[in-house]
Amino acid sequence: MNNAVCYFFTFLIEAVILWQYSSNLFTARRRPWIQFAMLFTFYFAMFAISLLEYKWLNMALYFVMNFIFLLAQYDLKWYSALFHSAVLAAVMGMCELTVYSTLERFSPHFLTESGQFQNMILFIIFSKTIFFTIVYILIHLLKGQQTQKQHHDKSVLLLIFIPITSVFIMLTLVNVSDSFLLSPPLKGMVTLSAFFLLISNLLVFGINQYNLKKNIEFTQMQLLLQKESNSTEYYEMLRLQNENQRILIHDIKKHLHSIDVLNQQKEHDKIDAYLHQLICSSDLKESARLCDHAMLNSILCRYMQQCTDSHIAFHADIRSGTTDFIADNDLTSLFCNLLDNAVKAAETIPESFIEISAGKKGKTPFTVLTVINSCRTNPFTTENGSPTISVPHSNKHGFGLKSIRKIVGKYNGNMQIYYNSDTLTFHAVIMLKQQGL
Repeated sequence: MNNAVCYFFTFLIEAVILWQYSSNLFTARRRPWIQFAMLFTFYFAMFAISLLEYKWLNMALYFVMNFIFLLAQYDLKWYSALFHSAVLAAVMGMCELTVYSTLERFSPHFLTESGQFQNMILFIIFSKTIFFTIVYILIHLLKGQQTQKQHHDKSVLLLIFIPITSVFIMLTLVNVSDSFLLSPPLKGMVTLSAFFLLISNLLVFGINQYNLKKNIEFTQMQLLLQKESNSTEYYEMLRLQNENQRILIHDIKKHLHSIDVLNQQKEHDKIDAYLHQLICSSDLKESARLCDHAMLNSILCRYMQQCTDSHIAFHADIRSGTTDFIADNDLTSLFCNLLDNAVKAAETIPESFIEISAGKKGKTPFTVLTVINSCRTNPFTTENGSPTISVPHSNKHGFGLKSIRKIVGKYNGNMQIYYNSDTLTFHAVIMLKQQGL
């Protein structure tokens, strides 16, 4: 019974370490619950077989099961999965041999009584703490190589002090247990202390990884907000340019009158300079008019030009006054994210198109915004209909949809997105409520 408990505890720790190692270094192919189910099945099978107490069989199964798990659940080539499985098996075996040699040298009486439950637990926790420490270092080193073009925070290496300290404390506890005759309650307290040390190491590592992930997401969100702020300024500049163009057209009679005066005075050089100045003016650049909202018109003109360059048919039907209640920064975030996704989906499809429309829903305070674009593949999963990102560096994406949902919620609206497999089109229907009505 004691052996079964110890073996179960051992495989539980090894499963947690494998999960941390693989999830931090590799890109997953499956959902987390599928990975967890496979990991639980494999390690429970190894636990059951370990009760036969064939050490070489246990080591071989550990290597093979890890290889299959990495190959099936992560985006790895077979030789990479083989390499990492071998590394984990070698490190684990080395840690157990190291602990065994250390105890044999400093606490020989401890090994002679290794059959006792408390001593078995101490041996397991001691070896797995060292295993965890080395795996943590490997994660940091390998992750640093994978992200060498990005900023990598080396301060996390300071956390290695915690498992090293835990190993020293464990060695102290083993020596105390070996040198003094401890009562059963005190032995139980020593065992619990070792167990809590291991749990503390795992928690510190897990919380650190969670905080790093949240910090990355926060940084990406800040970059997205900065991009949206810059886009708002850019479209405001375009709006001012269009306004200056209308002013120039309004004043064209005055300019013609001035040119006529110069012509009567035979000032040909001045006429040439005057005409050159007008022709080269940025206010005379051609600007399309797709709607009566100045900011939105600038946004649509920009994406219309992108579609023209990518040979995408672009059609916009924005009814008058339908988007006036939306703040400029929200308008920029909403339409830019919608059109960014639409252009990305349609740019590689022949004879693709994007249609965007906005109109009032009857005599209500609601505005209905619809975006339809060509889309070759269904972007939804079959499990729960959640859209997936099928582009490189997917960890940098997903914030556009979050930004859209945030704006929809801000204006007390709702959003429906779906894929039509018959027409190969993606549809987004958004309803926003004008505040105060």
